[in-house]
Amino acid sequence: MPAPYGVLVANLGTPDAPTTPAVRRFLAEFLSDPRVVGLPRLVWLPLLHGVILRIRPPRSARAYREIWTESGSPLLLNTLALCRALEEQLAALSPAPVPVAAGMTYGKPSIAAAITTLRSQGIRRLLVLPLYPQYSATTTVSVHDRVEAALRQQGWQPDLLRIDEYHADEGYIAALAESLAGRIADLAAGAHLLLSFHGLPLRYVDAGDPYGGQCQTTARLIAARLALAPDHWSIAFQSRVGGARWLQPYTEQRLQALARAGQRRVIVCCPGFAADCLETLEEIAIRARATFLAAGGEFFEYVPALNDSPSHVACLARLVAAHAAAERTA
Repeated sequence: MPAPYGVLVANLGTPDAPTTPAVRRFLAEFLSDPRVVGLPRLVWLPLLHGVILRIRPPRSARAYREIWTESGSPLLLNTLALCRALEEQLAALSPAPVPVAAGMTYGKPSIAAAITTLRSQGIRRLLVLPLYPQYSATTTVSVHDRVEAALRQQGWQPDLLRIDEYHADEGYIAALAESLAGRIADLAAGAHLLLSFHGLPLRYVDAGDPYGGQCQTTARLIAARLALAPDHWSIAFQSRVGGARWLQPYTEQRLQALARAGQRRVIVCCPGFAADCLETLEEIAIRARATFLAAGGEFFEYVPALNDSPSHVACLARLVAAHAAAERTA
């Protein structure tokens, strides 16, 4: 029996190695995307290639070396493990196997390569699942740009299905709450839960991007699910670069403020990251921890991303199966 549909699981991407040349190639592709940096090309590209790609890659390569494993990039490994588990879960929900392939918006394996793999398995319907619970033009739409470009290049026109966001999905919130269940006693005893999301320049928010509002909704739903008092949790935004104004408060400043206000214990969760990566393992688990302790904090715990946890896989499988069924009957 042919597969009823195939699933492209898309993530942002990663360098091939924690080296300056590999990071430079990755950043050149990433930062050349107009969805990521919306400045005029005549202004941005000379600055990117003349300044940024000379300065930033060595620093970023050092950060990648802090978290690189013997098997490779954590983001890639975690995404591939999630895809394998999702394929197994979908097989239990469908009368025929549902192939799942991982594709990266930047770097390898590319979205085009993932589409080629799925096409070779005879599918006629392609469901695209960006691993971004909160929608943003800088991430979600970048995935769809790559999908549409790959389909044009391959001359293939499958029925195209899309899951654009799941920031308030009950299964997603339940999976996040489950990941925090072991910390309930600490939270009840006075530890502070900081929910840190990737930041976004305010110019995108001002242009109508819903990302910031969806992050706020996700955070409120997690806190409600855990029955946390308002002063036991807060939200912040990380990964800011450049001098432009981004969504606030900034994670580093929030951690410093908490410590200086006498908060000695923090637990940090990053609900916008489906898989652990540089921004969670190095920026939060290493650098943010050092920031909090240096400001007077005493205990810092980073809660791992959902990765291929059973509750996360079950959530995504249900979303995929329900979306495919709804499109079939529409």
